[in-house]
Amino acid sequence: MKLLDKITKKSVEAKPVAQDTLVVTNDENKKPFEQGLVTTKDIIAPASLEVDFNSLRIDNKYYRTLFVVGYPRFVGVNWLSSLINFDAALSISMYVYPTDGKEILDDLRRKITEMEAEISSDIQRGRLVNPATQAKLEDAMNLQADLVKGEERFFQFGLYITIFAESESEVDRINKNLEAALGSLLIVSKRATLQMEDGFITGLPIANDKLEITRNMDTTSLATTFPFVSSELSDDKGIMYGINIHNGSLVIFDRFSMPNYNSVVFAMAGAGKSYMIKLEVLRSLMLGTEIIVIDPENEYRDLAEAVGGQYIAFGYGEASKINPFDLSLVEEEGENALNSKVLALHKLLKVMLGAMDPIEESILDRALMDAYKMKGITPDPTTQNREAPLVEDLYKSLIGMEDEKARSLAARLEKYIKGSFAGIFNQKTTVNLTNPFVVFGIKNLEESLRPVAMHIILDYIWTVVKKTLKKRLLVVDEAWYLMQYEDSAQFLRGIVKRGRKYYLGVTTITQDVDDFLQTPYGKEIVTNSAIQILLKQHTAAIDLIGEVFYLSQGEKQLLLSADKGQGIFFAGQNHVAIQIISSEDEHKLITSNPEEVMKKKNDLLKAKEEIKTTITPPTPAPIPEIKEEKPIEVKKEEIVLPPKIENNPVNNFREVKPTVISENKPELPIKMEERRFEPPKTEVVLTETKKPIFVRNEEIRVPQPPQLNKNPKPVFETKNLDKQEEKPASDKTSAGEVKMNYDDLFGDGIV
Repeated sequence: MKLLDKITKKSVEAKPVAQDTLVVTNDENKKPFEQGLVTTKDIIAPASLEVDFNSLRIDNKYYRTLFVVGYPRFVGVNWLSSLINFDAALSISMYVYPTDGKEILDDLRRKITEMEAEISSDIQRGRLVNPATQAKLEDAMNLQADLVKGEERFFQFGLYITIFAESESEVDRINKNLEAALGSLLIVSKRATLQMEDGFITGLPIANDKLEITRNMDTTSLATTFPFVSSELSDDKGIMYGINIHNGSLVIFDRFSMPNYNSVVFAMAGAGKSYMIKLEVLRSLMLGTEIIVIDPENEYRDLAEAVGGQYIAFGYGEASKINPFDLSLVEEEGENALNSKVLALHKLLKVMLGAMDPIEESILDRALMDAYKMKGITPDPTTQNREAPLVEDLYKSLIGMEDEKARSLAARLEKYIKGSFAGIFNQKTTVNLTNPFVVFGIKNLEESLRPVAMHIILDYIWTVVKKTLKKRLLVVDEAWYLMQYEDSAQFLRGIVKRGRKYYLGVTTITQDVDDFLQTPYGKEIVTNSAIQILLKQHTAAIDLIGEVFYLSQGEKQLLLSADKGQGIFFAGQNHVAIQIISSEDEHKLITSNPEEVMKKKNDLLKAKEEIKTTITPPTPAPIPEIKEEKPIEVKKEEIVLPPKIENNPVNNFREVKPTVISENKPELPIKMEERRFEPPKTEVVLTETKKPIFVRNEEIRVPQPPQLNKNPKPVFETKNLDKQEEKPASDKTSAGEVKMNYDDLFGDGIV
């Protein structure tokens, strides 16, 4: 009993009712107590709801529901992908109802009988058999056989689509495009006219099918309706690999966000695998990732030169060398650099010398240790900084052993010391990785030497990687060279497994899928790679690839019919169909199409020739004519000196004319100050010099008063003058100068 009823009953029992008072109580008109409370429905209910013939409006948003009544006769895997990836907001609901097999068999038997009777009647009357009836009969008989054998089960399937938009016109536009997309799949859809409310409820995730419009399907057909392919594979960071073929979205991914940073690329020749990796390398380089490439065909050389990378070529006449005996000098817990290097050399020497029995391996191990001892290197870490031995030192150590098998090993090793392979691996290391983009080119080596060179380069790279921790990518192109030998394949497998510890991602590229996947090491490399990229495949290899990567029949067909640059991109549990794209400038750098490469070279040669023909050498500047300029006259002070007076100073003074002495004569005995003006030109004009003029062949001097006489030193010597004319002793001083007094100069006081 409810609380309100109890309260009402008690109040009625407590109050006596008068006999003449009529009390009318109607329980139907009383509102329960709970109706006055706020419930969850009141909170989530919209403010308004309007149901129309072709749409339903809730608040300011319009909804329309469509149901599918017709399906194609044949469907493939992921045939609803265009509906799942439709470019609009949709709500897709699928209802699956299991049915009783016995009832279905009875219905099928009845239907088959009816169709057979119809066909027999047409034949008896001479009419043409209806093709639709004949096709239905074949389908019904096949389904009956599968149901009887238990290979299939029977279901009823309902498919409903709800469109929603901000306006009714937008709903009409989306509805039109959706019906066109479904029509391309041979799917017939109808609007839930006058049932929009039921259609809206059917589309809600509450499993309430109000429309109940279904179609019979068996297990195989029903399985194809589920969208197993991911619609998008985009990340907030990383590089762009291409475009999603299904919906046109960008495939942006960061390989360093995965559990490991490795990737494998499988494709047939000419499918675009190197093109894709060059694109990844170029875009990763812009994000600060260091790139190291092992290039057997010189495909990365132009790219390295274009971005300022370092290209290291190996061959007979190349200067780049790597000593395989160099120690890593990286101390790891529980490891010794010498012991680790000796174990690595065992694998390398098995590739170089071939298979060895246990006795030969023991002799080789002893010879390796002796070669290091000859250089003073022991397991003691303090001695491991010394110069490492060469292959020649190992050869000498084997020769020095008095053992037949040691001599056999030395004979096999001799071709790398003195034979046809001499000078390639028996040298000191001259390589230094100082660039963020390094390419090791081994095209100049013979086919038989490439596995050895790749092994040595990988060992050197692994040594460098362990020294410094950086974000790096290692690209091993044509990895099938290494997979030919068990030891080199095992070494590559070890780098792939341990690379994550040193922030290294390894990209393995190969076109020989069978050789790569048939080895246990190849499968381990695939399972330890978080990213797998499958491009166009050959029919001979598709079954093995489908078995390893668990591909469906539709995915196999996609790889067989893919164009250049198309394939499937696997990233963990997600995978999408991808189309590799690049910009025009990127394409010019990374293309390896022989036709385009030749065209690019020809265009470059033509451009150089045009530059030579159009650009003429610069004409020399005209030499200015040098005009003869007249010497600049410089005004100079002139000093008039009186001649020397003899006997009668007055007469001699009047008769002799004063002589002007030019001061620009370098031989003048008297130095006087000059007022010189610098000429505007720097040319020095030489004028004709004249001989100095003397009065009576004697030196003229300016006398000074006795009180200012400071006995100056003679400016020039008068030896020549003394020889020409001897003076009396009374006229000369002890210094050889002419003695002149005041009276002799001015003569009886006349000035």
